[in-house]
Amino acid sequence: MNVANTTAGGTPAPRVAVVGASGYIGTNLVPLLVERGLRVRAVARSPEVLAARGWSDVELVAADVLEPETLDAALRGIDIAYYLVHCMRAGNDFAAIESTGANNFAKSAARAGVARIVYLGGLIPPGADSKHLLSRALTGDLLRAGTVPVTEVRAGIIVGPGCASFEIIRDLVNHLPVMATPRWVRSKSPPIALVNVLEYLIGVALHEQAAGKTYDVAGPELLTYEELLRQYAEHVGKRPWIFAVPVLSPRLSSYWLWLITAVPTSTARALIDGLKLHFAPDDSAIRALVPQHLLTYREAVAAVFDTERRNAIAARWTEGALMYRNYNPDYAYYAKRDGASSVAKAPPEAVWREVTSIGGDNRYFVADWLWTIRETIDWALGGPGRNRGRRHPTEVRVGDTIDHWRVIAVEAPRRLSLAFGMKAPGAAVLEFEITPIDEFHTRITLTAYWHPAGVWGILYWHAFSPSHFIIFNGMVRAIAKRAEVAQKHAFACATSGRPSDP
Repeated sequence: MNVANTTAGGTPAPRVAVVGASGYIGTNLVPLLVERGLRVRAVARSPEVLAARGWSDVELVAADVLEPETLDAALRGIDIAYYLVHCMRAGNDFAAIESTGANNFAKSAARAGVARIVYLGGLIPPGADSKHLLSRALTGDLLRAGTVPVTEVRAGIIVGPGCASFEIIRDLVNHLPVMATPRWVRSKSPPIALVNVLEYLIGVALHEQAAGKTYDVAGPELLTYEELLRQYAEHVGKRPWIFAVPVLSPRLSSYWLWLITAVPTSTARALIDGLKLHFAPDDSAIRALVPQHLLTYREAVAAVFDTERRNAIAARWTEGALMYRNYNPDYAYYAKRDGASSVAKAPPEAVWREVTSIGGDNRYFVADWLWTIRETIDWALGGPGRNRGRRHPTEVRVGDTIDHWRVIAVEAPRRLSLAFGMKAPGAAVLEFEITPIDEFHTRITLTAYWHPAGVWGILYWHAFSPSHFIIFNGMVRAIAKRAEVAQKHAFACATSGRPSDP
């Protein structure tokens, strides 16, 4: 980490921790803070996810807001701590989990001597009874109940790649030409561009007078949800038919969203449930404190596509990366996923040799008949399913074709990423990750990521999901077993003086 960063006056720049750095706000905020010369510590539960971001001059720390002992270490020496943790993916208990996390964080920040907390919450309209919105408000109250001054920034719909509310709009427009919606489509809210939210978050952190204040933030327009859908549709050249049905409530309509959007169902339901009220915030205070040009909704949508094009290439699978969506923005940003892992009593190099020998004459180590059925169906539809073979029996490099897969990322001997090439309503990636446990054991993890294209893509995933358990678990166990056998053979040859290759 670069500790030489200083302010214009020559004093050391504030040391900033971004807790929840792996989320869509944190992922975009961290590099901007570094650009502004701040010393940044990115904090999340999974250091592997943070490492995949490829940030330079950023300290990466693993911590969990539900484990206070990890938070104490993560916040030690920090001046300003951003709290960007939301738990809507946790299901019905997300509010209780968020409360526990906020309470732990406030206490840990006080113990660590943090000077200020900056929290991104949600706009709370009068009469709000949404569990999601009430939890946002309660989180802010719990943070303020501690001794560290809190600056809360409250936003509504954020228009940016990965923002769940925006991704719902995108999936609806891309894959639902006819929309029977409840009356919530006529409720108004002030959508705000991601770049504007980030500028506000940085600005309030650098203004001491923002300590202890709560600011509503908004874009320059007050639009109905129907207008958001139609303006996005115009940008992508679609003309959906949208009509309101009085008998549908936001909660009732949320139950069929799992068929349309890949946004996690619990998250989608929580967000939709809060759309029945109008949002008309007063953002004059923060506009005076942090003046900036506010993008219109149309401009913000255009910025989303520009951002995705600029960040299309990723060294490994990253949520929403256009490269892993087959460069098709119509495919869902969020991926469905499944996988399995196994431990081999062999070094990483031995496991890597087995992983990189997949396909061709070796096939897939387990349930090859299932692969054959799928390949035959693809071949009958005009796809490459029956194209079998590979350039080299064990060597892999980016761009290689292995049967109906394309090698898109190689990090020997740790990670291999393959893009699915058969005809399907979406884009799929199969990623193998090899992790040393100790001198004698290695974990092999296989993860399948599926970015569906609307209803058919989601139904396709659910149709094949039962076979994933058989194939993925069997595959990693077979790879582990093959690596162990090969390692024993190599050891026997080494001790007997015989060559290891036949």
